[in-house]
Amino acid sequence: MSFSPRMEETEVLRVKLEMLRREHRDLDEAIQALDARGTGDMLMIRRLKKQKLMLKDQIAAIADRILPDIIA
Repeated sequence: MSFSPRMEETEVLRVKLEMLRREHRDLDEAIQALDARGTGDMLMIRRLKKQKLMLKDQIAAIADRILPDIIA
């Protein structure tokens, strides 16, 4: 069975997407843990939230690249 270069790219994107989603969840858990302690460093929490937003943007961009393949 042969794979087209486009199919291989899509698979790579799917793996990257899953890695980014996992990292996003981990950041969310870290932020919640810092908030729950009540002694969390607000600067650190702000940085983590910013990083989480950047990941969300990357996730959306990759999902948009994969989605046209599903519709077509």
